[in-house]
Amino acid sequence: MTQPPHDEPTAAGPEELREQVERTRHELGGTVEQLAARADVKARAQETAAAVREQTLALKEQTAAKATELTGQARTKAAEAAHVLQDRLPEPVKDKAAAAAEQARATAGRAGQVWQDKAPEPVRDNRTALIAAGAALLVVGMLLRRKKQ
Repeated sequence: MTQPPHDEPTAAGPEELREQVERTRHELGGTVEQLAARADVKARAQETAAAVREQTLALKEQTAAKATELTGQARTKAAEAAHVLQDRLPEPVKDKAAAAAEQARATAGRAGQVWQDKAPEPVRDNRTALIAAGAALLVVGMLLRRKKQ
């Protein structure tokens, strides 16, 4: 007959012995399930891929939110800079800027027609925003050029 391990107390009776056996079976079953899960490479790879997809989606959402926030901040700062610039410009420069803006709008109108004729459809969908930004850059460039002279 074998002796029980020294770290486990012996059972006092048959009922306690049955409980120990049942507890050992339960622990052994859990250990076997864990080993089987570790051996299932395909399932582990699928779990890892799912986790990476979730992380990628979360990062994408965070990036989009940050981009939206930064775009709003940039628009606010640009508007503030435009107001400061308008307040500091002398009237003759403002008149020239207005004339340049009108000329830029006319040029933008002609460019818009060329754009409509030649630009691919996905690019055309954002035409108005791009033309407005180009016109604004043109006006600011002209104002800065005049200010240097």
